[in-house]
Amino acid sequence: MRILVTGGCGFIGSALVLHLVRDLGHEVLTLDALTYAANPLSLGSLKDDRRHRLEHADICDPARVHALYAAFAPEAVMHLAAESHVDRSITDPGAFVRTNVIGTQVMLDGARTHWEGLAEDARRTFRFLHVSTDEVYGSLPPDGFFTEASRYDPRSPYSASKAASDHLARAWHETYGLPVLVTNCSNNYGPRHFPEKLIPLMILAALEGRNLPVYGDGMNERDWIHVEDHASGLVAVLERGRIGDTYLLGGRAVRNNLAVVKALCAAFDRVRPENGPHERLITFVPDRPGHDRRYAIDPSKAEREVGWAPTRVFEEALVETVQWYLDNEAWWRPIRDGRYAGERLGLAPAKA
Repeated sequence: MRILVTGGCGFIGSALVLHLVRDLGHEVLTLDALTYAANPLSLGSLKDDRRHRLEHADICDPARVHALYAAFAPEAVMHLAAESHVDRSITDPGAFVRTNVIGTQVMLDGARTHWEGLAEDARRTFRFLHVSTDEVYGSLPPDGFFTEASRYDPRSPYSASKAASDHLARAWHETYGLPVLVTNCSNNYGPRHFPEKLIPLMILAALEGRNLPVYGDGMNERDWIHVEDHASGLVAVLERGRIGDTYLLGGRAVRNNLAVVKALCAAFDRVRPENGPHERLITFVPDRPGHDRRYAIDPSKAEREVGWAPTRVFEEALVETVQWYLDNEAWWRPIRDGRYAGERLGLAPAKA
C-alpha cells in the first residue's frame, strides 16, 4: 500500500513508519513539520530505502497538504502529527489548537478531496486513521477503565485540543462519508522518545545523576503501552477496523508514577549497579495544575475485533528501554545539549 503518515519523525510516528516499511513492505510518505520533538535520526535506517520519503511540511498549510495528496495518491492516511505534551499546553495552548485542531481539519479536507476523486474500487478501500489519546476522557475513579463508550471530559489544553480533533474526524465521516477510523491510546514508552515525557526524562536524569522529580504524591496512575505494540495495533485497526468506529489501544499495564520511577531505578541498578541505588535520587515536587488522577484502558474491543493484543511485559521492556538510551547517546545528546535540557515545564506564566 501507499500510506501517508503525518508526524512520522515523532516518537510513535517513527515506530509506526519503521514497522510499515521494514516489517510490512509498504510505501510510506512521511509528512512532518520537524518541530522541536521531531527527530529525523529516528528514521535514519530508511535513508536509502526507496519505499520511504520524508517531506518537511506543515499540516496546517492547505496548499502543501493538498499538493502532497495529489502527488503521492495515498491508499491510506495515518494521522499522528500533534503537539502532545500537557505541560507545554499549559503555557502555550494556542500552538496545540493550531496543530491539533486546524491541522486535523486540513488533513481531513485534503483526504476528502483526494477520496472523492478516486475510482469506485479505490474509494471503497481507502482509509483515514486518526490517532488520539485516552486523555480526552478525563480522570477515572479508582479501579475504573476507559472504553469506547466513555464520555469525553478533557481537563487540559492538550486533551481538549485532541478531543476537538476526534470530533472533527468523526464529523467528516458522518457528514461527508469519509472512511474514518479513530484510535485512542494509553501512555507510550520505548526507544526514540523525546525526553520531556516521564520515562525518558527520568532515564536521562538518572544517567546524569540528577534528582528524579515526581509530581505530587506520585500516586497518579497511567496505563502503559510499548510503542511497538501501539504501532502494530494501529496497523491492525487500519486493516481490519470497522469504518466509523473507535478502538482503544492499551497495554494492560496500569502503574502509578512512583511505581514507574522505582521500576526505572531497579532497571538502572541492573545495568549500572556502580551508581546505585538509584532510588536515592527520587524527590517529590509540587504537582502539575489539573493533573488527572487515573487513566486506564480496556482494550477488549480491539483485541476481539481486529485480532490485536499487547505483547510486551512492562518491567522487562523498561529495562530494554533504558539500555536503548545507554546505547544511543548520539540520538539524545543533541537534544539535551540544544533543544531541551530537562528543565521543568508547565509552571511559567501563560504566553500573551
